Amino acid sequence: MAYSLAVVNGVAYMNFKKATDVLMAGMTRGEIAEALDCSEATVRQARLGDSAKARRNPPEGWEAHVARLAVARAQQLRRLAETLSH
Repeated sequence: MAYSLAVVNGVAYMNFKKATDVLMAGMTRGEIAEALDCSEATVRQARLGDSAKARRNPPEGWEAHVARLAVARAQQLRRLAETLSH
C-alpha cells in the first residue's frame, strides 16, 4: 500500500486516518495467491486447520514468497514510523 503525505509549511504531515490506514492495511487472499502463483482457493484451503477435510498443502516454496511479502510490509511500516516520528 502506498501512501501520500501532505506538506504544510515545508513539513510532511500525515493525519490519523492515513496513518492508521497504513497500519491496518492487510493483504487479500488474491494478493497472496498472486505472489504464490496459485489460486485463491489453494490459499484458503491451505490455511484451514489440520483436521479440516478440505485442507490442502500450501504451494511448494511458499516460505520464500511469504518472507518477501513480510519484508515489503515491514518496509511500509518502517516508513510510516519514520514519517510520524519526525
